[in-house]
Amino acid sequence: MTFASLQPLADRAALFAALRQDALSEALDSLGEHRWDADMTAGTLSFSSTTDPSRILETRPHLIATIAPGPRSMLWAWAHPQGDAQGVAAQLRDYGAQYSLDELTQAELAFPEDAPANGDELGAWIADTAHQIGRIAVEITGRSPYYSAPIGGGTRAVFLLDAPVPQTTVADAVTKMPRLLAGLELSDARGSVWDAARLAGWSMQWTDEEFTGATVSDASGSATFRFDDQARITNIEGALGGGAAESAAVPS
Repeated sequence: MTFASLQPLADRAALFAALRQDALSEALDSLGEHRWDADMTAGTLSFSSTTDPSRILETRPHLIATIAPGPRSMLWAWAHPQGDAQGVAAQLRDYGAQYSLDELTQAELAFPEDAPANGDELGAWIADTAHQIGRIAVEITGRSPYYSAPIGGGTRAVFLLDAPVPQTTVADAVTKMPRLLAGLELSDARGSVWDAARLAGWSMQWTDEEFTGATVSDASGSATFRFDDQARITNIEGALGGGAAESAAVPS
């Protein structure tokens, strides 16, 4: 398991983060085969096509944490020698202080005892943890998307990106949601929908006092999410761009 005490924060942001990571993937797919390069002095993290280096997606990165197999620990960027003690990562520290989450206020966290010892399993655990930390950073700061970058020796760095990626609209969400939900485990889908609306800046209203549905809307249209008695999403009904309503069942 990754850092268990922080998982509720990651779970809350899971749906919105999935939408934002999908938007980043679409932007990177448009480059074809590509590479990434970071210039921390210039404050850029760039993705460039390997077949046409003139095709570049340039972002401004904010280092959040590094996760290293050598010391078997994660170091928050606000405590990193190359980090910024008052930068974006400091928002996680401040949130931890406000809500008494010690894991966000300790400079360095040792891997939990159940983390794999070494090898490919440890590498996969570090990759999963990087995604957990990325989602937590999205949840606390409201910034997105994030990027998990291998930086050598099995270590990964987690960045939040200021990237030229379009904001996620309700219409985008309705189109992508069935595909994304098929591969996404949501511990509290109802809470994740509420949080996605908050982070995306959509309007949201519950359909009834039993919270069996929620309607989100923005300039692109509206969508109603239906939930079962275990708060799982069962159906999404959308009315987009003034057109007729569409309904999509969600894979269980």
